[in-house]
Amino acid sequence: MKKTLFVVAMLVSAAWMLTAFVTPQEQKAGAPWDIPAKYKAMKNPNKAGDAGAIALGKTAYAKHCRSCHGNTGLGDGPKAKNLETFPGDFSSAKFQAFGDGDLYYMSFVGRDEMPNYEKKIPDEEERWAIISYIRSLKK
Repeated sequence: MKKTLFVVAMLVSAAWMLTAFVTPQEQKAGAPWDIPAKYKAMKNPNKAGDAGAIALGKTAYAKHCRSCHGNTGLGDGPKAKNLETFPGDFSSAKFQAFGDGDLYYMSFVGRDEMPNYEKKIPDEEERWAIISYIRSLKK
């Protein structure tokens, strides 16, 4: 009886300790971005609400961004849970307050867990279309 009780207690303890590795951990907020002046000065050549640019951007976003940032930019894509840093909520007023060049730099130059996409998305029109789509995600 004592041996069975000991085995059960050990199994319960082991299961409890393993949950620390299986349970999603709290993601940290990213540090403030240091955006070079060259990028801060950039403006999106697409007009706000340009349906064609938004449609192109939505397609490119689905291909390159959705897996981490989610379908609607809430930072809830299937790969997001594996990141140490929360990918951000594109619909938030704080995010939408960033300038066009800021978003361009953050989206295509990247840093830390946000990879550089300059080679994966070499077309400027497609890059700005993604920014237009991201702008359309505001609340």
